[in-house]
Amino acid sequence: MLVLGIETTCDETAAAVVERQSDGSGRILSNIVRSQVEEHARFGGVVPEIAARAHVDVLDGIVDSAMKEAGVGFAELSAVAAAAGPGLIGGVIVGLTTAKAIAMVHNTPLIAVNHLEAHALTPRLTCALAFPYCLFLASGGHTQIVAVAGVGKYVRLGTTVDDAMGEAFDKIAKMLGLPYPGGPEVERAARGGDPARFAFPRPMLGRADANFSLSGLKTAVRNEAGRLNPLEPQDISDLCASFQAAVLESTADRLGVGLRLFHEQFGPPRALVAAGGVAANQAIRSALQDVAARAQTTLIIPPPALCTDNGAMIAWAGAERLALGLTDAMDAPPRARWLLDANATAPAGFANTRAGF
Repeated sequence: MLVLGIETTCDETAAAVVERQSDGSGRILSNIVRSQVEEHARFGGVVPEIAARAHVDVLDGIVDSAMKEAGVGFAELSAVAAAAGPGLIGGVIVGLTTAKAIAMVHNTPLIAVNHLEAHALTPRLTCALAFPYCLFLASGGHTQIVAVAGVGKYVRLGTTVDDAMGEAFDKIAKMLGLPYPGGPEVERAARGGDPARFAFPRPMLGRADANFSLSGLKTAVRNEAGRLNPLEPQDISDLCASFQAAVLESTADRLGVGLRLFHEQFGPPRALVAAGGVAANQAIRSALQDVAARAQTTLIIPPPALCTDNGAMIAWAGAERLALGLTDAMDAPPRARWLLDANATAPAGFANTRAGF
């Protein structure tokens, strides 16, 4: 089957065509991503209205490029999939409406994909991974530990109670005057810093649950930066290194608990999978390798281009759902919030404030 996937949940406009074989293996025929970094850089974060307008301006061209690169026509598609949430609602509406229009014109099935499910299923596109496996999803908007028991079968084992991990990296960069997007800049600055100079807290360390918290750590960095003001370049590097070290230790502890909870409910995981933009951080990858080794399981991280938001992951999630006969009606709604685990609840007071403090 051939599936067109459209992704517009945040600040990447993306479209891709993916082929799923009858044996369950996948192949990416095209994967076009247009970043909006330039549009948002001067604001130090994503501005929802600007993001939505940018999606409107370029999405048709991105879809056309993806179809041409794949060498297929719309009549050959088995389905059209679009990220229907969670995300910035303006962008979600743009992508989902475009997918509906294509599906209606060409009488093709529509699949409204949960963006988080797309991240969860991506490793099955790049390797023969069987269920169940444990997912660590860390991005600008989400930080979760999820048991992936099958397509549409997810149990959230842990989540952030405040800031998402990628959001915290971006905000630390902003407060230290580093360029946007901040995550890679914090990682780069940390390489030249002393991780032991500042004794920042290790949030949630030793707790029985597998939840995360990064707001207090972010505040500790801000207070230390204010005490040192004006900051010298070495101060910035040391602050980034100490912040990243605290994140690594906290993440290892939280994942250790999450994997224990997974084992208790589902038995040994087939793998520990990391997805989302934060998974591109090399220091975090190294820490995850240690966690997987201690849990006696395999660490699987998709290629960097498939960790960040892209159309191929949406197309693949659509293909996985289509293989089970799961499609959606034309009234499928766009969703700003959409929990992956239907039985989970949002943490009290949680809000994604990625663009500011």
